[in-house]
Amino acid sequence: MADQEFESWARMIADTYGMDRTAEELADQRAATDLSRTLAAFDEDVPVAGASVYSRTLTVPGGALPVAGIASVGVAATHRRRGLLTAMMRAQLTDLYENQREPIAALRPSEAGIYGRYGYGPATLGNVMRCDRRALRFRPDTDFGQGTVRLLTVDQARPLLEKVYDQVRAMAVGWPDRRPEHWTVRLADYPHRRGGATALRVVVHHDSDGQATGYALYRHGSTPDGLGGSAGVVQMVELAVLSTQAHAALWRFIAGIDLVTWIDFEGAVDEPLPHMLVDPRAVRSAPVDRLWVRLVDVDRALAGRGYALPFDLVLDVRDDFCPWNSGRHRLSADGASIRCEPTTAPADLRLTAVELGAAFLGGTTLASLAMAGRVEELRPGALSVASTVFRIERQPCYPGGWAFPLY
Repeated sequence: MADQEFESWARMIADTYGMDRTAEELADQRAATDLSRTLAAFDEDVPVAGASVYSRTLTVPGGALPVAGIASVGVAATHRRRGLLTAMMRAQLTDLYENQREPIAALRPSEAGIYGRYGYGPATLGNVMRCDRRALRFRPDTDFGQGTVRLLTVDQARPLLEKVYDQVRAMAVGWPDRRPEHWTVRLADYPHRRGGATALRVVVHHDSDGQATGYALYRHGSTPDGLGGSAGVVQMVELAVLSTQAHAALWRFIAGIDLVTWIDFEGAVDEPLPHMLVDPRAVRSAPVDRLWVRLVDVDRALAGRGYALPFDLVLDVRDDFCPWNSGRHRLSADGASIRCEPTTAPADLRLTAVELGAAFLGGTTLASLAMAGRVEELRPGALSVASTVFRIERQPCYPGGWAFPLY
């Protein structure tokens, strides 16, 4: 796609999601978009479909891997059901494999029923929380530390946010890196995107030595109270912390904001907040699928992450959409190295690329997929081993924001 075609193409993609784009948004999106890795379909000179790859680094169990962040995927309403989406997905994945690019791809689908047929599996869950601020009483033994919290402008805070985020993401499975253009979009505060809420607020936690050890991004909003009035809401957009004290202190700050009934936040499934409260029922939550992962190259991907224990397993993989992955793969770890390569040895487990994508980050267990009839154990005991070695200490989580590659 040529640079002069970008604006009409981007507006078409936005329209498929029922959104508009301002000139400022288009400029920010253009700065973050690699046109050489963007697909665009035209009907004469009118854009009708497209998809972009944003090359990122994703924290995975035991390290980090290059990941193809898939976004700006859309087909104009006038051109649906013609195979355009399938053609774009096949072109993207084939290019990634044949040119030895990123071994995994990831996206956040607007509809969960679309991407399974292309080999993506739901790898992380978001924990959508609604907290009753009036009932957020912390346990008396909560350690808030001796640090301080400060409200800063976005410009003042940005260098601190970037530093904290980079430290957190190194330890947080499911978090991608953010280059300057991604931070610009993440912190953009387009008024028409606020949904009636206020401009973005930033609060930063400093420890007793003056080092930034956490931050929260939030807005003030409101929601109908069911009686003809409204109730105040704090919409916490993102939380990143480097210590338990920073975590507790930032939650105490948010819980102490006046004229607020509810606090809304999407965090990890194992968010610690309920365990810090006298009444854990002050937090209501519901899981929702977030990051979907696709193993583009099964051998490179599985050899690129860490595992909990030494093991040796043969996986019989079926991958109809990317047939180069189909077959048996021997995955082994001995504590010093990890290998995954084609083999003719008898298989221990049979599964598809979708199940591998779902289990890749260590959240979805192979045992639960087997209970759903989606993983077949061929050697007794192999399922228990596989489910154990794929698991990680904390649940993987994607750190807020809707579009995977931009935020």
